[in-house]
Amino acid sequence: MRKRLLSMAAAATAVAGLCAPAALAAVPAGDQDTSFVKTVHQGNLTEIAAGQDAQTKAMTSCVKDVGAKLVTDHQKLDADLKAVAAKAGVTLPTAPTAAQQQELKDIQKKAGTSGYDSAWLEAQEAAHTKTVQLIDTQIKSGSDTAVTDAAKKARPVVAMHLDMVRGGTCHAG
Repeated sequence: MRKRLLSMAAAATAVAGLCAPAALAAVPAGDQDTSFVKTVHQGNLTEIAAGQDAQTKAMTSCVKDVGAKLVTDHQKLDADLKAVAAKAGVTLPTAPTAAQQQELKDIQKKAGTSGYDSAWLEAQEAAHTKTVQLIDTQIKSGSDTAVTDAAKKARPVVAMHLDMVRGGTCHAG
């Protein structure tokens, strides 16, 4: 398994045009850790895009403010996650999943209506609920200390975001 992960890391590194010996020096994270890092990175990318979108398309100042907070916080969380991923030898996806992208497009169709704010808040509640669950699983089951430490550091931020959108209602201070 470890040999296969090293081979995959080396191949991914070569495709990316980076120096293969540097990738081989990194010890790849376990399956749980790798899955967590990739999934949360895509979540961060989604939250940044959704937050930027809310700042321009939301009808209420509360949703615009929450959107701005998501952008700031998820950019910071993602910068930390990228550093952990690099040390663990994990190649990160470059975009949100197709489903995440489609969900944002569906919400964008409601721009200029109160339906936008409601749909945006509901999507944020679902996404942050899922992320808290992923974080809790990583904290319990992760094998890479750095990845698990990043999860522990991110948990209060993600929980705060969930509180801000809970019930599909905006609660931004």
